[in-house]
Amino acid sequence: MQISKMRVNHIENPLGFATDLLTLSWVVSSTGKKQTGARVEIAADPDFKQILSDSGMREDISGIAYNPDIALSPRTRYYWRVTAAADNGDSCVSDTAWFETGKRDEAWNASWIAAPFDKEISPLMKTVFSGKDVVSARIYICGLGSYELYMNGEKVSGDLLAPGHHSYDFWLQTFAYDLTSYIKEENALGVMLSAAWYKGRFGFDGGFSNIYGDQMRMIAEIHLKYADGSEKVIPTDDNWLCKPSAVVKSSIYYGEDFDARLYDPDWAMPGNTEGWVKACTVENDLGALHDRYSPPVLVHETFKPVKVIDTPRGEKVLDFGQNMTGWVEIDLSAMEAGTKVILSYSEIMQDGCFYRDNLRTAECQYTYISDGKPAHVRPHGTYYGFRFVKVEGVDPEKAVFTGCAIHSDIERTGWIETDDARINRLVLNALWGQKGNFLDVPTDCPQRDERMGWTGDAQIFAGTACFNMYTPAFYAKYMEDLMLEQKPLEGGIPFVIPVIKPKVRSDADGSPNMFAMNHSSTAWGDVACVLPWTLYSYYGDKEMLRRHYPAMKGWVEYIRRQDENNGGHRLWQTGFHFADWLALDNYKDPDSPVGATDAYYIASAYYSYSASLAAKAAKVLGLEADAQEYEKLSDEVRNAMIKEYFSPNGRCTINTQTARVVALYFGIVPEEMQTRQMDDLKELLRIPLDHRAMMAGEKEPYPPKVALTTGFVGTPYLCPTLSKFGDLMDAYSLLLKTDYPSWLYEVSMGATTVWERWNSVLPDGHISGTGMNSLNHYAYGSIVEWMYRYMCGLNETAPGFKAVRFQPCPDPENRLGKAQMVYDSAAGEYRCGWEKTDSGYVYNLTVPFDCEAEVVLPGGTRQTVGAGSYRFEE
Repeated sequence: MQISKMRVNHIENPLGFATDLLTLSWVVSSTGKKQTGARVEIAADPDFKQILSDSGMREDISGIAYNPDIALSPRTRYYWRVTAAADNGDSCVSDTAWFETGKRDEAWNASWIAAPFDKEISPLMKTVFSGKDVVSARIYICGLGSYELYMNGEKVSGDLLAPGHHSYDFWLQTFAYDLTSYIKEENALGVMLSAAWYKGRFGFDGGFSNIYGDQMRMIAEIHLKYADGSEKVIPTDDNWLCKPSAVVKSSIYYGEDFDARLYDPDWAMPGNTEGWVKACTVENDLGALHDRYSPPVLVHETFKPVKVIDTPRGEKVLDFGQNMTGWVEIDLSAMEAGTKVILSYSEIMQDGCFYRDNLRTAECQYTYISDGKPAHVRPHGTYYGFRFVKVEGVDPEKAVFTGCAIHSDIERTGWIETDDARINRLVLNALWGQKGNFLDVPTDCPQRDERMGWTGDAQIFAGTACFNMYTPAFYAKYMEDLMLEQKPLEGGIPFVIPVIKPKVRSDADGSPNMFAMNHSSTAWGDVACVLPWTLYSYYGDKEMLRRHYPAMKGWVEYIRRQDENNGGHRLWQTGFHFADWLALDNYKDPDSPVGATDAYYIASAYYSYSASLAAKAAKVLGLEADAQEYEKLSDEVRNAMIKEYFSPNGRCTINTQTARVVALYFGIVPEEMQTRQMDDLKELLRIPLDHRAMMAGEKEPYPPKVALTTGFVGTPYLCPTLSKFGDLMDAYSLLLKTDYPSWLYEVSMGATTVWERWNSVLPDGHISGTGMNSLNHYAYGSIVEWMYRYMCGLNETAPGFKAVRFQPCPDPENRLGKAQMVYDSAAGEYRCGWEKTDSGYVYNLTVPFDCEAEVVLPGGTRQTVGAGSYRFEE
């Protein structure tokens, strides 16, 4: 018996993270079937002599989520352990885990400080102090836009781009670091500040500088404890020193320029004070300081170039073989001082040459000016989305280049493998799209002049994201931003979170820019309901759901007000909506990014859906009046939609694939209309694109040739809807389709991430356009959730996957012969799948300790099993 994955608020051994809520979780593995009891102890010391909380041995404690009743103090380390017992007589005690609080609501003694020189130059900040008799040291810090922390010449922690991108007007994340191991007799603590999202060029229309402020700044407290028990605080004030760094230009979209001739390698060492001046104190006109939610952004994978391309233009271009987010680090030999080494980043080559027009106004460049010495260099306050890097100023054969993939520190939890290499590549493409866009905020894309937390993309992909990786801490931070941004909108939800503080250019006709001024589109704003319910379904954290429930309720009430102000017809028929964004069915206006499905139809369907999710959440939280109210509201909207959009025999007035998918998936139509909707959907799958030849009289192929025309709303639910209502053949036909438009078309064109558009790259290899064409845009990667839930057959029937239904759905046409998955759930590791044999199918299932599974197989096998491994043949 073993206890592992001990987490506090979904992070292992967290230091300085928010503890407004306290949720402990862990995973037990055992040869037994069921847990008979568990005990949780929290102590002030690692030997558990000062017990602060002891649950006692109880049957009702689950490792999914346990909320101890304990009062926490600021800046204090707590130790905890779990004892568990199983029905086979096994028992064990976990290793000791810990968590350490940040400043919580403790007052700050420090001042914000900045440099008194040119505000465009990234400053270095520094203080020196004695470490004699110090036994413990912590720093609590926030730096804007971003910072890197150094102690006695060493970088402290692997954190990158801290404190991340968040809603600066409402709150500022503070991070805590343990400095104890860095302490020496004499010490220097240095901070390198960069403009990043706070001050650098960022936002709509190519972005603006100084969005939140025009001066990089920081605040910090160093807390020292001495051997005699005394303590000392070193706050930021005008006794700190500062000087210009060698970063002479930096922003998220631009990249970075580093002049090594200005670099002092000993800047973060004690005794080095020449050229430094006193920092100045500044006022904070932004949000309140708060302990961090964000997991750190770290380097997770490194790549060497797979080849060096000599282009027809004479360029030298490195191909790293994978579209990633991060940067390239360079090891350079000595070269003549003043030599410029320039790296330019891109996603694609065109006609054999370097190309980055699809990045729009983002320069995506790194320039290093040599001081004549060997160097290891990388950017500090920016990042890039790239596969290809053009090198100027140095022969690529005479330097060492390392591609560094960075993303928020969340571990992988899901794996899928089939006997089709193209499907396996598609799964990896969705995973790499997630990695590349999970950089503190779930962004739409990581490369062009955008990189924002688009809410529609986030809610569309949430299910896939939670299978692929352990996301609750990451999404908890996004939800904090969402709830803060929602308040001034009285329940409305911005298009992007965090909101880009409005500095709005006018469109060509003089009207305000739509994206910067508007908010609350259907499917985008519904992230307020979809994401909290998704997190609860996957991870079972009721207190997290309780924290997010006001956002759910606020969004539903916002829609209801729009409805009431428009006559109270229980339809949402006002305002701007992205609707089925980038769908292919707008034949009347093919250049429009908005699909043909009526926006108000989609808005009303989501109105019903979000109300139903709010009702479910209210029921879980014991809010019976709310549950009844929102169930009633959801039903009223469904009934109004049937009256408005459907004839008595079930004909939908909107003749698109997405209209049928939404009606079925969201449960809008009653059972007696479902067959008609499915028949219509199957017919609509056969009409578009290559069906022209069949309509001219050619014999229909078998399996029938199908094509999707769905966009951001319809695509995530298309294959799930087909499968749920019995049409596995078409679901697999869509998955396995290799010509445009399809997922495997992208794979066949060499994609290593998921594209923004179905035709981002044309069959001849040319990019289809530059205005809005990202090659790393995870939204359509939502098909992977269908692979987990339908192809491999794993669905939760209790929160946190404590109970599941194993109902695999092999391809009825045997075009796929094998599918296996692993999911390291909140409750433990599931393994399941199937394989075609000469005599039928073999199904396998492994259920973790203290969980159970309902087995429903295509051949009729039905049974319920507990923990263990099983094999079934049909």
